[in-house]
Amino acid sequence: MIDGNVLNIGIDLGTSRCVIACDNGIRTFIPSYVGYPKDAISKKLLGKDVVFGDEAVKNRLALDLRRPFEKGMLKYSKTQDVNTEEFAKHKAVAQDLLRHLIALAQTENSEIEVIRAVIGAPALASTQNKKTLIEIAEGIVHDVMITSEPFAVAYGLGLLSNALIVDVGAGTVDLCRMAGTIPTDDDQITLTKAGDYIDQVLFDLIKARHKDVDLSLNMVKRIKEENATISEKGEKVMIKLPIKGKPTPVDVTDDLRTACRSIVPDIVEGIRVLVASFDPEFQDSLKQNVILAGGGSQIGSLCREIENYMQENLGYGKVTRVEEPLYAGANGGLLLCKDMPDEYWDELKKENG
Repeated sequence: MIDGNVLNIGIDLGTSRCVIACDNGIRTFIPSYVGYPKDAISKKLLGKDVVFGDEAVKNRLALDLRRPFEKGMLKYSKTQDVNTEEFAKHKAVAQDLLRHLIALAQTENSEIEVIRAVIGAPALASTQNKKTLIEIAEGIVHDVMITSEPFAVAYGLGLLSNALIVDVGAGTVDLCRMAGTIPTDDDQITLTKAGDYIDQVLFDLIKARHKDVDLSLNMVKRIKEENATISEKGEKVMIKLPIKGKPTPVDVTDDLRTACRSIVPDIVEGIRVLVASFDPEFQDSLKQNVILAGGGSQIGSLCREIENYMQENLGYGKVTRVEEPLYAGANGGLLLCKDMPDEYWDELKKENG
């Protein structure tokens, strides 16, 4: 049994954003960027050894800028080589980021003796992936549990049966069907065409249409996050982009819609697979209760687009979006963290060595 003050935290270590929800009332998120000064001048400019989130992005020219969870090295890659120097660097950066998040979770006058965390992972994260996340948390939190991100969403919403969660992140889209029990690997699918894939498609489309445009993936990500929609009824999206050094209005409307639509076929195919392998008597209820979460679920008309694609390929479907797309996973992780008895955490600590 644990005596003293316990801080419970739900954590979503996202490729694009990291989100925390704590039982002391603190909820926040930061972009998943960590920056280290390149030299003595940049260190003098920033006045610190490491910067995070928006501050890191803003000062990126003076920094060695990292996204520790990009390209799945730590969270979902099936071909991890844990002995490489690159892997070690990603892991160290992730530890700095998690340490910063835990600092944000604590108030100045709090007397915390034990910090417990539930960290969300992609639906089909491997045993090695989960082990890596546990190792990242060592020395930063006292107790840690790794859970499927879409399961955390479902748990937080109380959707434990006849629901299909689709968590649209930057690195992965994770699907999980809920059947009243803890989901197994057969109940979950991880797709790698997600938010970062949309960014790359949009980048390629704009460059193909405007060959002289000066463009970066960071600029494209900002365009997407500020304007992303699939709807045909929206206004034109005109963005000023530098062409040969001169700011020039560029119509990115069609390219943006095409890029945002690019992830829909794979999502619906994932839904089809999970529905088709479900108990036939409950397949209809599953198709009627598809729930979108994650930052990517905020793309305008994405629910409608998935419904239309389901209509063509599965006969019908009903898709809704959670009220708090960014916080749904962290909220569920927090609830799971609080619901686990002390004996569970004691046993988990033994299992993790």
